Amino acid sequence: MSAPTPTGRKFLGRLPLPERNYLAEALRTETVGGVLLLIAAIAALLWANTPLSHSYEAVSDFHIGPSALGLDLSVQHWAADGLLAIFFFVAGIELKRELVAGELRDPKAAALPVIAALSGMIVPALVYVLVNKTGGGSLSGWAVPVATDIAFALAVLAVIGTSLPSALRAFLLTLAVVDDLFAILIIAVFFTSDLNFAALGGAVAGLVVFWVLLRKGIRGWYVYIPLALVIWGLMYNSGVHATIAGVAMGLMLRCTRNEGEKHSPGEHIEHLVRPVSAGLAVPLFALFSAGVSVSGGALGKVFTQPETLGVVLGLVVGKAVGIFGGTWLAARFTRAELNEDLAWPDVFALASLAGIGFTVSLLIGELAFSTDPALTDEVKAAVLTGSVIAAVLSGVLLKLRVREYRALYEEEERDEDRDGIPDIYEQDDPGYHLRMAELYEAKAAEHRRLAEHAGAAREDGDGPA
Repeated sequence: MSAPTPTGRKFLGRLPLPERNYLAEALRTETVGGVLLLIAAIAALLWANTPLSHSYEAVSDFHIGPSALGLDLSVQHWAADGLLAIFFFVAGIELKRELVAGELRDPKAAALPVIAALSGMIVPALVYVLVNKTGGGSLSGWAVPVATDIAFALAVLAVIGTSLPSALRAFLLTLAVVDDLFAILIIAVFFTSDLNFAALGGAVAGLVVFWVLLRKGIRGWYVYIPLALVIWGLMYNSGVHATIAGVAMGLMLRCTRNEGEKHSPGEHIEHLVRPVSAGLAVPLFALFSAGVSVSGGALGKVFTQPETLGVVLGLVVGKAVGIFGGTWLAARFTRAELNEDLAWPDVFALASLAGIGFTVSLLIGELAFSTDPALTDEVKAAVLTGSVIAAVLSGVLLKLRVREYRALYEEEERDEDRDGIPDIYEQDDPGYHLRMAELYEAKAAEHRRLAEHAGAAREDGDGPA
């Protein structure tokens, strides 16, 4: 009797070729951006913990901008509300693409990463609440440990030299996209100040104009960039966090390809803007947000105050337990079968890596404790501490399987016929096998020629005894 056919879907299976190519390009940029992010964070810590610390505070608090438009903001404020709008614009495009052409377009396939991401946000929040309920701390920071920083996580992978298989990298990216979506909703719902309905109405009107221009096929950066700045300014003055404007505009871009298009408009714009986001906007935000005191006393408070301890445990324990537990339960109840080349400890290592919650966690920390600058800095120190612990833990776990990952990665990347398509995607293509036959025949002919030459040399006494 033949073996029964499995009824479950494949979890962490091989990606389709277009998805794999898009992922490789996106993660390449994010990895470079992540390294710059690490450099910026280290520079901020050094700047803020040396005799030059007064200059760091002076630059961060320096105000610039038209006060008549309500935009006389500090440099740090511009970084958090202005530059991060670019980051969230890219996040909006990523989300739109995932919904219409990526992992999230199929509700059945999307269920598992969405459940994993939600679990990876709910459990850290619960850990924070539990620690602060027990310790008598403030519950205002419950959202700080819920976010994952994909750029920082990829930088860690680059530093430790781990080439993850594309399925694991895709799962990490999808987690981050869903994570960003709910982080955006949290910012919009829980951190909106008193609303200015006139400004909000103007921002909405601007977004409608933006949408109409896109649908009419109007092109030209000189049209969209000024309009985007107006929308951002109105959104900022409305009381809704200004980064929401970036997300909204990103979601409006078309991310499906029409006939004859090599790239959709959303993919094209993302390709242009992502380097600006990863290489400039996010590192500058880190430079002016990560500069906190890391003296022995400050680090001691991280593990003794309920607010900061809740952040650290939320990132390190909550993220790992939430994502792994949610993934395992979702796979069990959806009957999704784990890729036979991977194991559940790989998923746990990836879940630990998702505990790196830098950019959005720092932003939410600033919003949650905006009335208490001292506690804000302590929470930032907790975010840095938790992210470092998560990075070290996940690095150790991933290193345990680095040989297996490298073998899988090399198998995915092998292109012996040099046609630009990995061989693993061409096993059903007769042309590929004919090309490989020609290559092997040419190699065989060369070896026969070398064998004849070696034999002749031996007969003439020139070869080895």
